Amino acid sequence: RVNNWDIVDVSAPWMGVYLTEVEDPMPLLIKLSKSKSLWQRRVSIILTFALIRAGDLEPTIIISEALLKDEHNLIHKAVGWMLRELGKKDVMSLRKFLTNHSHQMPRTMLRYSIEKLPERERKKWLISSKR
Repeated sequence: RVNNWDIVDVSAPWMGVYLTEVEDPMPLLIKLSKSKSLWQRRVSIILTFALIRAGDLEPTIIISEALLKDEHNLIHKAVGWMLRELGKKDVMSLRKFLTNHSHQMPRTMLRYSIEKLPERERKKWLISSKR
């Protein structure tokens, strides 16, 4: 039974490897992202870690957009973390996401996502997100 963030965060990246072998992982990810269960929603974004590592960034972007308005802090942290990982693979994709959504992102999500960017750029995103 999945009932805490540690179980999700340790197991989901390994389970995500399965998604790299599936023709279309999006139906499962979307279903999980819409769940009433906090843990299933968190799994939906953490599963994309394996896809990021495999170079498939689009699922992370789609699920991040789906979870933008989630009210739970553990979702904010997970989405920010996966966006940060996406940025390590392709910083321009992260910047595009931030350009489109930084003003909607909960502060924790934004801070996690920009953590590895240069300090000057981090400040820019924090200021511009206050629109």
